[in-house]
Amino acid sequence: MVQKMGMKALVTGGAGFIGRWLVKRLLDEGVEVFVIDNLENGRESNLDEFKSNPLLKKVVYDDVLNEKALHSLFEFKPDVVYHLAAQINVHESLENPKKAYDLNITGTFKVLEECRALGSRVMLMGTCMVYDMAQSDKPISEQHPLKPCSPYAASKLSAEILAESYYHSYGLPVVTCRPFNTYGPYQKYNMEGGVVSIFARKMLNGEDLLVYGDGKQTRDLLYVEDCTDFLYKASLCEEACGQVINAGLGKDVAVIDLARMVCPDESRIKLVEHHHPQAEIMKLLCDYSKAKSMLGWEPKVTLEEGIKKVKQQIQDSCVLV
Repeated sequence: MVQKMGMKALVTGGAGFIGRWLVKRLLDEGVEVFVIDNLENGRESNLDEFKSNPLLKKVVYDDVLNEKALHSLFEFKPDVVYHLAAQINVHESLENPKKAYDLNITGTFKVLEECRALGSRVMLMGTCMVYDMAQSDKPISEQHPLKPCSPYAASKLSAEILAESYYHSYGLPVVTCRPFNTYGPYQKYNMEGGVVSIFARKMLNGEDLLVYGDGKQTRDLLYVEDCTDFLYKASLCEEACGQVINAGLGKDVAVIDLARMVCPDESRIKLVEHHHPQAEIMKLLCDYSKAKSMLGWEPKVTLEEGIKKVKQQIQDSCVLV
């Protein structure tokens, strides 16, 4: 493991959902943290809790495509860069593929170039959406066939390949992390958010829960603090350099069954036509054995526990609209 004493970390997309929890983890570990986020998916309020923390050194609300803004943070010489900034919405990428290309490929290129100049370690956020669906009950390992079914998935896979080329060409220490469907408190409740948060908010607000298609599509749902534990451990592991690593709960659930877990009143669960069925992956189930053996990582929070935590945070924040 890399020495973390006095470590400086830059988190791109650090005001987003996962970024917020990663910033918290890094601060808890005593790491000096710098953040850049264009607030398209993130929120300033996500970082309010940490404003008085002296280890949160600088937050820039700008885009990684802005070379001047990005370079201003690299002047602080971060030891590790957690690259989470991305266009993350599958449906939006189908409507506007250029945006996915610009942010996910060109944005990653700009980050990699800054890292190459300093020799900073890179933790690149990948996605499980690059995989073909799981077959029967056999989970998806890192060797599973790839099938990017949207410009979002294709652009993220392209960013991974670009980062891998920097590892082989320049010896840049890069690890690509592919967490499966991550959920938890502070996730958005609209179409850009996760299904657990959307269902929980609708249930608490007395609204119907809308399930696309027949609801038989399955998801492997990873609680956000388990996800950030995975990202943190992967970023510090020398053996992980040049590797792609999955993380998930190791159990999948049909979306219709998830809706029933969140809302016991089945009359409020409605099946609706899918917006973009061609981009749907019908079965996602993670094999995290590589993360377990290489990083000593395993998920700790069950789906039932995670749903309770999401509901509690929504109630506590009174965000029911």
